[in-house]
Amino acid sequence: MVLQRNAAVTVWGFAHAGEEIQVTPAWSGETVTLKTPPDGHWSLTLQTPDAGGPYTIEFQGYNHLTLNDVLIGEVWLCSGQSNMEMSVNWGQHGPKVDNGEAEKANADYPEIRIFQVPHFTAKTPQNNVIADWKLCTPDSMADSSAVAYFFARELYRELGVPVGLIEAAWGGTPIEIWAPAERINNDPALALEAAKITPVEWGPVTPGAAYNAMIYPVIPYKVRGALWYQGEANVENADSYDILLKALVDGWRAAWDDDFPFYYVQIAPWTYGGFQGARVRDAQRRALSLIDHSGMVVISDIGDINDIHPGNKLDVGKRLAAWALADTYHVSGAVPSGPLFREMNVEKNRIRISFDYAEGLTSTDGAPLGFFEIAGKDRCFYPATAVVENDTVLVSAPEVKHPVAVRFAYANTAVPNLTNATGLPASCFRTDDWPVE
Repeated sequence: MVLQRNAAVTVWGFAHAGEEIQVTPAWSGETVTLKTPPDGHWSLTLQTPDAGGPYTIEFQGYNHLTLNDVLIGEVWLCSGQSNMEMSVNWGQHGPKVDNGEAEKANADYPEIRIFQVPHFTAKTPQNNVIADWKLCTPDSMADSSAVAYFFARELYRELGVPVGLIEAAWGGTPIEIWAPAERINNDPALALEAAKITPVEWGPVTPGAAYNAMIYPVIPYKVRGALWYQGEANVENADSYDILLKALVDGWRAAWDDDFPFYYVQIAPWTYGGFQGARVRDAQRRALSLIDHSGMVVISDIGDINDIHPGNKLDVGKRLAAWALADTYHVSGAVPSGPLFREMNVEKNRIRISFDYAEGLTSTDGAPLGFFEIAGKDRCFYPATAVVENDTVLVSAPEVKHPVAVRFAYANTAVPNLTNATGLPASCFRTDDWPVE
């Protein structure tokens, strides 16, 4: 396994009521003793050192157990639906990871460890899960999350420390099943939104169902942070995705009692009906302002409008790692994001758009900026001319003399060409709150 470095990590188990338990980690040699409470479930905390190992941890009660090959490093929870779950071996019967076989052949990283939680649901929180830590080998990598692996490999190369991945993902599942049930059911607005999700044959839709069986059992295993790639299954309640995501993050952080960083992937352009995909993506963008210590990866440039499972998982993992390296580990001077809408200002017949991460605004291909639309009070949007000026974008259209609103890349399959000096794409956005059919 991998334990989080430089942290108070929780170790727990089951024993007879009243049984004395002695726990001795090799890195300190100090023994911690406690007596098992009447319910038979004991836990204690150990202070870990900086990265290193392998170590042993000795457990002495009525019997004696030894955990071998324990590394100390960085631990991340990786969750979501199919694009997080997608592995190299999926290519045998479904979508393929780009260059998957070559990546599999080279996936020999014994200091990357993977704990893969199986698909289960429960009506109440569970206290155990049947799974094992595995070394990252070609075989184990090929059956686990490609995105998580590429993220871990990037961290391992940059930080030079062991990396542990706790993978809990399930294709086709809505966000509601991953949040604590009370976070959804006890909030009338969120409960109403959850009720919009249509039952399906391939997985649960009940709030808390996966949280109870796939997330709760690994709490409070100390993690550095969480990665999230989900949203395609929430097109039916797209406009509420921002508050649903906040409910999930608040619930996880409260359960862990840790305000850990949370980095997530905006879904890629695809042929959804109506504006559903764009609505989810924009709600994901809005969630950034609701969730502290969060970051969003935009992948409009590396998606596939004909495949809801884009094959380029390498760059997704690397972009998530860029957020972690810059924002959590403070070892990268690189900007981790493309342009993100900040504000608009009307200037006569034009609107000036300001962005965060705006340094070096330009087009990726040298062509005029596309996918900007502008509207007046009549709420009719027209294609707009957009030009960069001092790291802002000026938007106008001859049909709109008195503009009041702008939309950018607000279409399911929009692949815009606005970027900053990093080459990372800008997120879609809208400045209006008008009904969208």
